[in-house]
Amino acid sequence: MKTAISLPDEVFFAAERQAERVKKSRNPLYAEALTEYLAQHVTDEVTEAMDRVVDRIDQSRPDPFLTGSARRLFEHAEW
Repeated sequence: MKTAISLPDEVFFAAERQAERVKKSRNPLYAEALTEYLAQHVTDEVTEAMDRVVDRIDQSRPDPFLTGSARRLFEHAEW
């Protein structure tokens, strides 16, 4: 897909220097940079979704199985 974007001059020229250094054209360089950015930030979406689920769980009544499991883990943990 073809698109047009605006970049600050310093970002554009730094990208040009990097593309030259790694012997790539702008297209693969920008695509790789955006792919890395998205990979790092997709985890934010997962975390937010998990937070929403946890918020809906009734935490006023502890689960006896989880409480017992946690107790056994702590009893055997090396401190």
